[in-house]
Amino acid sequence: MKIYNTLTRRKEEFIPIEEGKVRMYVCGPTVYNYIHIGNARPTIVFDTVRRYFEYKGYEVKYVSNFTDVDDKIIKKANEEGVSATEISERYIKEFRKDMEALNNKVATVHPKATEEIDGMIEMISKLIELGYAYEKNGTVFYRTRKFSEYGKLSKKNIDDLEAGSRIAVDDEKEDPMDFVLWKPKKEGEPSWPSPWGDGRPGWHIECSVMSNKYLGEEIDIHAVGEDLIFPHHENEIAQSEACNGKQFARYWMHNAFLNIDNKKMSKSEGNFFTVRDIAQQYSLEVLRFFMLNAHYRSPINFSRDLMEAAKNSLERILNCVGQLKYLIENGNLSEAPMGEQELALIREVDELHRKYEAAMEDDFNTADAIAAIFEIVKLANSNCNSESSKELVKNVHDRIKMLCDILGIKTESEEEILDEEIEKLIEERQEARKNKDFAKADQIRNILLDKGILLEDTREGVKWKRI
Repeated sequence: MKIYNTLTRRKEEFIPIEEGKVRMYVCGPTVYNYIHIGNARPTIVFDTVRRYFEYKGYEVKYVSNFTDVDDKIIKKANEEGVSATEISERYIKEFRKDMEALNNKVATVHPKATEEIDGMIEMISKLIELGYAYEKNGTVFYRTRKFSEYGKLSKKNIDDLEAGSRIAVDDEKEDPMDFVLWKPKKEGEPSWPSPWGDGRPGWHIECSVMSNKYLGEEIDIHAVGEDLIFPHHENEIAQSEACNGKQFARYWMHNAFLNIDNKKMSKSEGNFFTVRDIAQQYSLEVLRFFMLNAHYRSPINFSRDLMEAAKNSLERILNCVGQLKYLIENGNLSEAPMGEQELALIREVDELHRKYEAAMEDDFNTADAIAAIFEIVKLANSNCNSESSKELVKNVHDRIKMLCDILGIKTESEEEILDEEIEKLIEERQEARKNKDFAKADQIRNILLDKGILLEDTREGVKWKRI
């Protein structure tokens, strides 16, 4: 298996620290609002990476943090007149809902920054002791130039970096490139006691501490979007390697940006979409499928047309799986062993299965993996019918289902229970039809359509589906 390592800028054979196990850290959200679709991309990508490792038999420990103390959280809390904790807990809950809707697996550990303050104070104290950090009027800074390899991930030369470009200028710093590990308390902000006075941690220190606590001093994979390569990941390396004297992460994985109609997503452009916004028009399974149709290191462009195309493509797979399942359950298929022609077809499916694995093991090329699934779908549509053997149809059905599951793509709709309001509306429509009040029946149908419920009148009665 090969992974493109941002640290070396090349694909490398994946060799875990401990055989059969993967230690994986993915930077999590700052929980002050609903996540936008750009935030969703790394959650989908690295959930899929995790799933593939598990498919290959690895035991994966997947850690993803919640930054639950931050300037943005505090600002929103002050605007609403509530505590920062109330804001962070609210949006942690909403984040979990979005992750479930995207079919992302729950992290092995989901630590919160506010619950790891003691560990941060301990690491900062050690960095001071080792001469990598210093305190000035209650603020603790990291001596960036003391870490000789600073810039090795981002490939930035420290002498070429100008203060003020992405790093705040501070007169108390020994050097403009030094960054904050601990900041003193301000009025109206949450704080914790420390050897340097009451205050709170800087952002970069939390991931170093949580990764170290839950995965160990050395980890296999550190990942998230490419926007965090500098300064966040660069600073994590400086902190962790200075403190532990060991390589922090063997492989660094970063997904590329997402654009909206070929423009950078921004509120000022009016093209800013949260996951919840998209969920109003599409199943989030479609959003997941859309994201995986591009290689994670390639920029991806989001548009309505492309989402419609993804929706239609996903339906091709789901319809095929549904038809195969129907044949298995209701098709009176032959119980006889497969004949030579069917065995030849299975060999083709086996080859496409290998093609799928080869794509995934070449730096997780999900786009080519999905292409292999479509080739199996094409074979199924052309060759599996009521005259096929049950063994063949079941083999092809189970294969498509398994390969989709590895990507986190659900192939069967879960039965949903209509809420009381919708059930009542359907009953009212049925009563209106009995009374020949077709205007009212049509009005109710349209109301349900607005709620995403499509009704179909059949000989067997009213059927419905979510759209």
